[in-house]
Amino acid sequence: MLLIPCPHCGPRNQEEFAYERTLDSVVQLDDAPETAMTALFTRANLRGEDHEIWVHACGQWLRLTRDRMTHAIRAVEAL
Repeated sequence: MLLIPCPHCGPRNQEEFAYERTLDSVVQLDDAPETAMTALFTRANLRGEDHEIWVHACGQWLRLTRDRMTHAIRAVEAL
């Protein structure tokens, strides 16, 4: 079980969170369609750390820096 530290509630079980997406897949409204398609569907998915967006049951949106191989969380920030 993965423990994720919510800045508002403290450490909580992963079951209380919902994974949204990787941060690099967020597109801006004014991005060209080609840029948006690349960001959404053509990513390298490399090993190592990645920045992800999660939401906690309390409504807090979080940016996690998490290792894709070990699932170790290095940093958590409120969005």
